[in-house]
Amino acid sequence: MRSQSSVWFRLCCTLIFAASLDLSINAADEPQPVKVPDAIAESPAEMKAYTEPLAHTAFKIEMLPIAGGKLVMGSPEAEVDRQADEGPQHEVAVSPFWMSKCEITWNQYEVWSDRVDALRRAAYGKPSTPRDKVADAVTRPTPPYTDMSFGMGRENHPAICMTQHSARMYCAWLSAKSGRYYRLPTEAEWEYACRAGTTTAYSFGDDATAIDEYAWFEDNSNGNYQPVGKKKPNPWGLHDMHGNVAEWVLDQYVPEVYSLRAGQVSADPLVIPLTEYPRVVRGGGWDDPAQMLRSAVREGSSEEWKQQDPQLPQSIWYFTDALGVGLRVVRPFMTPDEEARAAKWDKTEPPQIDPEEVLSNE
Repeated sequence: MRSQSSVWFRLCCTLIFAASLDLSINAADEPQPVKVPDAIAESPAEMKAYTEPLAHTAFKIEMLPIAGGKLVMGSPEAEVDRQADEGPQHEVAVSPFWMSKCEITWNQYEVWSDRVDALRRAAYGKPSTPRDKVADAVTRPTPPYTDMSFGMGRENHPAICMTQHSARMYCAWLSAKSGRYYRLPTEAEWEYACRAGTTTAYSFGDDATAIDEYAWFEDNSNGNYQPVGKKKPNPWGLHDMHGNVAEWVLDQYVPEVYSLRAGQVSADPLVIPLTEYPRVVRGGGWDDPAQMLRSAVREGSSEEWKQQDPQLPQSIWYFTDALGVGLRVVRPFMTPDEEARAAKWDKTEPPQIDPEEVLSNE
């Protein structure tokens, strides 16, 4: 039987590690990025679409350039089905970035979460590259208690049921793997990309009857999410911004935050997440009605998303009841320095500690 003092020592050490967790990479020790010529741009005008390879697998992530600009964020008071947290409308300035063309799929997600890359290296006797070694140091999820696709399909279907912590760690791994800085989008970046220059309720207009051509939602999904990229894209070439699965963004959900920005132009706004709940997802999912897929809709996470989780304490990695929640990644044109990452873009509260993980290492 393990001694109580030993367990508590492990817990304390793990808590200290978690409190000091830095999702960024030490630039002084960082090897060269994976070579992708189209990913290199000296100015925003030179930004191109490119494909990010996931080494040792056949899987890739298509990235599209999103030019910077201004956005009137939120919905007008006259918009049908408008909610109070969508206003007042206010202007934001968004810096250039790349965004994944589609939601991250199980194929792409499991390279990290299930160590597919490391297993393939071992199976084929391939040596680890310097970037592999950096990426392998990024924490990965513990095995879930059940199939987190809940039988709805894997492969090119969107990955679901991850916590925001898990989504952020995927971005940290992808940054380490590629040598390019990836993260979740902010609310402002997400809405800017979703609207794609439009001011209507949806990126295809105000008429919700046209939504079947652009989105999977409760009326046409047959009770499941669907493979990504099968519906029409928005004007900037992004698929499934409406529906299929809602997508994590970086922000803490604060219903009244738009009121604090009214009357001014906010540059790259972000509500830094410092508490576990609620955090923002955008876009609506396969199990939502059409009005929840509007460009301005905001939704906050809740503890109910873990209701079925039998673990005590419940997992920091999985939301067993968030079958309509996934992620999409962005890469800012200007990579923030280490100080800016720690203070803003990668700042978060320490993850909860799972004692089972501690005990398993005793």
